[in-house]
Amino acid sequence: MTRFLLLPLGLLLMYSACSGGDSGLPPAYANLTVPRERLASSAARQSGRRLYLQHCAICHGRNADGQGPRHTYLSEHPVDFTSSDWRRGKTPRQVYYWIREGVAGTPMPSWKSLAPAQCWDLTAYVLTVKEEGP
Repeated sequence: MTRFLLLPLGLLLMYSACSGGDSGLPPAYANLTVPRERLASSAARQSGRRLYLQHCAICHGRNADGQGPRHTYLSEHPVDFTSSDWRRGKTPRQVYYWIREGVAGTPMPSWKSLAPAQCWDLTAYVLTVKEEGP
């Protein structure tokens, strides 16, 4: 009996691993146009860094390493954006979604108070901090 359950589960896991990183996002985010020129812009990354220091560093740390002043008081450790493990497979849409909506079941809040352009700038920053440094 369990053999019959494992096959569909294995196929489901294989399909989800092979599908794009945006496939689990709500349609409004999965189909969002990614402003590639903006993400590649050093001005957007600089703006993202300023926003990051203002809104995110308290938990994620000034160096984006997950070591902010509040990190020890949170139920889950904040993401270390300098980690190769974190960066692997992340898409701009995913990061934008997490910034806008927060992450359910974690201390990561929604930042809908920021304009969409600001969220893209933050996205540009956190996606490049590993390579470019804080």
